[in-house]
Parts: sequence; structure tokens; C-alpha cells
Amino acid sequence: MINNNLNSLAIFETYKIRRHYDKKTETWYFSIIDIIAILIEQDNFKKAQSYWTTLKHRLKKEGNESVTKCDKLKMLSADGKYYKTDVANVEILLRLIQSVPSKKAEPIKLWLAKVGYDRVQEMSDPEKALNRSRDYWQKQGRSKKWIQQRMMGQETRNKLTDYWSDHNVKKGEEFAILTNIIHQEWSDLSVKGHKNLKGLKTQNLRDHMSEEELIFTALAELSTRRISETDKTEGLEENKIPARKGGKIAKDARIALEEKIGQSVVTGENFLPHSRNQKSFKKNS
Repeated sequence: MINNNLNSLAIFETYKIRRHYDKKTETWYFSIIDIIAILIEQDNFKKAQSYWTTLKHRLKKEGNESVTKCDKLKMLSADGKYYKTDVANVEILLRLIQSVPSKKAEPIKLWLAKVGYDRVQEMSDPEKALNRSRDYWQKQGRSKKWIQQRMMGQETRNKLTDYWSDHNVKKGEEFAILTNIIHQEWSDLSVKGHKNLKGLKTQNLRDHMSEEELIFTALAELSTRRISETDKTEGLEENKIPARKGGKIAKDARIALEEKIGQSVVTGENFLPHSRNQKSFKKNS
């Protein structure tokens, strides 16, 4: 499974596991309820949640300190909203797994260990992460041309976020604000609006963009970074200005292309299985 923004879903057999990677501590955090669901082979979230609540109370009574070290992070839920969720690192999870009688215990221990090992390897050799992403997209049937554009776009994105990180823009909400400004400027749609147009929920928008959408997104982010570097912008408010200017550059290019080809670049098409939307976006410009 790909991890583009360090807040992603991992896959164990048919189960989805929410996770977050903390760059500062170089630590993976996993949703405890998602792990519990695997161990007790329970697809019903509420039942898995109830099991975890009961187990947590029992472990506390027994004096097990591991549950007191569980953190809480906001993670995406099935309803598309973010809620605080109990999470734990691999060490704590391995201790908790000992308390759940399950035939899945040993396989998931090995899986957790491998996830941690793979991330360490990718940190020291980023090419491995790129190859993993490329393999995933190929298995999804994406063309070589699309994969190349997707990876080039990600590199452009990374350079922009590196600039933000180095110039007092906070990861998370402030990154999202600037990203949305850029996207709104070039496409005339917010990120959420574009996802809605494509019929997406928790999926990564960029993984469902057309080649043209990827190119104009990259142009907007490249332009934003170059303007930011020239103006030496600092913090959220100052960086909103190059975000708008960079997005506008890509918008002007988009409109020029659309006038030549007679159709919208912004599209409702996606790569979801069994469903390819054919909606197009009627521009106000």
C-alpha cells in the first residue's frame, strides 16, 4: 500500500489499518481498534471498539502500563470525518497483542515488524519507496506515461512542502490551507469540491487525476515555490500570496488549453473499480 502523506491506510490481508508516521521520532502509530478488529476477526467497527474498551479496562485493573502509553490522534473514519482514535507504536501493540487470544497474533506480529523495517529502509534509500509506489500503480493498470507524471508531480509537491517546512509553515492544517488555495486558484474548485466531482471519499485525489490535471497541479505548485523562494516568504499569511499567484499562472495556462481543445481539463473521471465517472466541470471563467 502506498503512503504519500504519511497518513494513510495500510493493508493486512483484507483489513484496512489506519496509520500515521511521525517524522520527528521516526515512529509509526497504528489505530488500536483496527488491529483489534484483525485479531478478533471482526468487520463490525462498533464491536471491535467495544472489545477494545473492555480489554483496556481489564488491563488497567491488572496494572498493565502499556495501555496508559497509548496516544490519541485524529484519524479518518468511515463517515469521512476525523475523530480522536487510540493509537500505539509497534512496541506497545506487540505487548497488547499478547493479551488477545487469536490465531492472527503471530502473522500480525510479523507484519508489524516488516512495516517498521520497510519504513527504515525507505528512509535510508528513498528509491525503494518510489519503486513500491510504481509497482502499485502498475498493478492498478495505470499507463507508464501517467505513472511518470504522477511521480514527477509528487517530487514537485515535496519540494514545495520542504520550502514551507523550512519557512515557518506548520504541517497539517496550514499545509492544507495553502494547498487548497493553490488548487482553488488553478482549477476553480476546492480540493474537497474536486474530490466530490470525482466521487471520491477517503481516496487520494492525485491518484485519480487525469494526466492534464496532474500537469496543471504540478505547474501551480512549481510556480508557487519559485515565487516563494524569490520573495522569501515566511509563515502562513505571507505564503498565501505566492499560493494565489502560482495557482493563477496554472489557471491561465489551463484556460488557454481549454480554448484550443474545446473541453474542460478539470474532470469527474476517476480510477475507481467498476465505476468511471464522466462528469466534467463547467467553469465560471
